[in-house]
Amino acid sequence: MSNIESIIKNEISLEELKQKILNGYNITKEEAIKLVDAPLETLCFLANRIRKHYCSNIFDMCSIINAKSGKCSENCKFCAQSSHYETNCEDYNLLDKEKILEQGKSDFDKGVLRYSIVTSGRALYSEEMDKVYEALETLNGETDGYICASLGLLDEDGFKKMKEAGLKRVHNNLESSRNFFPNVCTTHTYDDKINTIRAAQKAGIVVCSGGIMGMGETWEDRIDMALELRELGIMSIPVNMLNPIENTPFENIEPLTENDMRRIVAIYRFINPKAFIRLAGGRGLLKDKGKSCFSSGANAAITGDMLTTAGISIETDKKMAEELGYKIQLIED
Repeated sequence: MSNIESIIKNEISLEELKQKILNGYNITKEEAIKLVDAPLETLCFLANRIRKHYCSNIFDMCSIINAKSGKCSENCKFCAQSSHYETNCEDYNLLDKEKILEQGKSDFDKGVLRYSIVTSGRALYSEEMDKVYEALETLNGETDGYICASLGLLDEDGFKKMKEAGLKRVHNNLESSRNFFPNVCTTHTYDDKINTIRAAQKAGIVVCSGGIMGMGETWEDRIDMALELRELGIMSIPVNMLNPIENTPFENIEPLTENDMRRIVAIYRFINPKAFIRLAGGRGLLKDKGKSCFSSGANAAITGDMLTTAGISIETDKKMAEELGYKIQLIED
């Protein structure tokens, strides 16, 4: 078979697989692995067709506040906030509710749809839980925005308490596959992550979960995580790109390319056709700030600054989304 004939055959099989997905089919791991070698432009084009079919041209945009920074007991090898590494990360205790409210109001006024309180550390102390509870109550009382949080490894009772205060969605990344996770962190386990996600779901809170690409994992690891997220019923999937932080174990890893990220989001769209696939940390390293990924299956973003690194302004992201024909709109969970 000639090279041209091989390409045509691959493109026909991709089209057939896309059509099966549009008819409700869940692709297998074996089919997903074949997408790693599929023609990139065809793969991205068809992923975008799947996105349009299930999600229309709706674009979801959220922002975060680093409400408690640094001094984290966990040894996640990518993280500037871990106390295990000398990264010169800014350390501070939990912000007061007025500061959290101030940024939330500002972000909502600029067009952000969701706003998330993010805290460093394995979990919150009881006093911190009370303060976050008050901040959530205040945000829900004084804004009309959708409130999320990332609060570490809480249990079901903790999530129920946060839900009483108005928490609607919790974020807890798997980070990578079960196989690769021990290369990322050893102070908590993959099952700790899974149990936290399930505890939040049992408490009646929607979960946002994804991971970081480019930490040394294989394509199979990336696919395994996407399949795990599908199994967990996750409909908001942040796709972070490793931004190597000086003095962390991952500081010398070469960042992924734009085409790497395009292929990742396209494959994630084939595996999770109905989800909002959200470009998150590391997007600023891409020359186009992720624009080509938003034509390859991604349809959501974390906008503004990240936790310890600069992000992309809300105004810039709004303009990009509109230029691509998206409508920025909140879809209630």
